[in-house]
Formats: sequence, C-alpha cells, structure tokens
Amino acid sequence: QVQLVESGGGLVQPGGSLRLSCVAVGSIFSIYAMGWYRQAPGKQRELVAGITRGGSTNYADSVKGRFTISRDNAKNTLYLQMNSLKPEDTAVYYCNRDGLGLRYPWGQGTQVTVSS
Repeated sequence: QVQLVESGGGLVQPGGSLRLSCVAVGSIFSIYAMGWYRQAPGKQRELVAGITRGGSTNYADSVKGRFTISRDNAKNTLYLQMNSLKPEDTAVYYCNRDGLGLRYPWGQGTQVTVSS
C-alpha cells in the first residue's frame, strides 16, 4: 500500500540547481533508511545518495560535494538538493528504501534534464 511520489525535476542549464522531494505515503517513514536513485538512458538504476534512520549520509562519488540528501520525518518526506548540475546528471530520479531490506514498489520518478 506504500506509494512513493517524487517531484521537483525539470530542465536546467549546466551549473544550475534543483531540489527534489519524495513523499512516502502509507509508510512508517522514520524507521527506515532511505535513498535517492537514478536511471539514465541505457544505464542501470543506481543509488546516488542514502540517509540512515539517524541521519547519516552517503553519496556516490559522481555526486559527492554537489548533492545533499535530507529527510523530514514529521512530513514523511525525503529531499535531494542538487547543485552544480552536469549533463551527465540527466536521468529519472527515484526514491526508495536503502539498506538490506526489501524496496517498496517504485514510483514514477521525476525527470531531471541538464542541457544548454
């Protein structure tokens, strides 16, 4: 019954910024590690950022120093602040559980396009 709803994507120029949001509907959100994933054309879905129940974060090398993951447990919401965007960041971005547990059904994601 859990639904993941991503938003905030769009078209930006290289060097620009976006903030993505993910609302987990029907989840006991606060007890799970969460992450942001992305899938670019022709590539596998990959984890780009994760955040634990306690707020510890980790990032893929490709986004380290540019992206920041955060969570607001009271709002059941996960965020991804994306700065200094590059064309290679172009992908559909998804949220889901992180760690060893089962993932929820994937949402539709939100498209991020970085282009001049």
